[in-house]
Amino acid sequence: MPSDTAFHKLWPTLLLERDLPKHEPVDTGLLQLIEAMERDNRELTTDYLGGNLLARPDPPVQWLRDAINGTIIEYFDHLEMGYPINWTLQGWANVNRTGDYHDPHNHPHSYLSGTYYVKVPASAPAIGNRRDVRSGCISFYDPRGAANMTAIRRDPNIEAEFTVQPRAGLALVWPSFLQHFVHPNLTDEPRVSISFNVVLKWSDEYLPRQV
Repeated sequence: MPSDTAFHKLWPTLLLERDLPKHEPVDTGLLQLIEAMERDNRELTTDYLGGNLLARPDPPVQWLRDAINGTIIEYFDHLEMGYPINWTLQGWANVNRTGDYHDPHNHPHSYLSGTYYVKVPASAPAIGNRRDVRSGCISFYDPRGAANMTAIRRDPNIEAEFTVQPRAGLALVWPSFLQHFVHPNLTDEPRVSISFNVVLKWSDEYLPRQV
């Protein structure tokens, strides 16, 4: 490359995908806790502002909270932010049974968001026969609107959607502004996850500095 040429990858959107090690015994405890919580509150999945699951003292929750915080540190380290960032976690449980889904949405008033998958159905979809069904998957959409409409072959901007097939023990972290959609659960088994927001403890150090 000529010395007078520079390429800048502007406005990237970083999504972290991580399988948490040794999660199986923790998932059992989390499932028992979420089942008990749902018996007390049938609107548990939609009542995401009703409490903070990740503030509970239960050992499985403490394990998950520590793992999420470690993952967030890994996220910021990858970005090479270069200064201390402090945050709090706010989390809630999702129990998606047959036909349940979440409309396309983002998460206002937070900096990062994420999901940890506690239990994922092992059975094949029991509803529908289209080849393109993605039961219980999560899809993320290009935040730049119609940026892909003039893309040509091998242009990395052409893919307006990125889809992840969930698996137990998987943690995802993404910028909270990113629109995402949880596809309907087309199986006879529930899919259980814990979603969370990363809310920054404000500091003037976060303000962008113009050069």
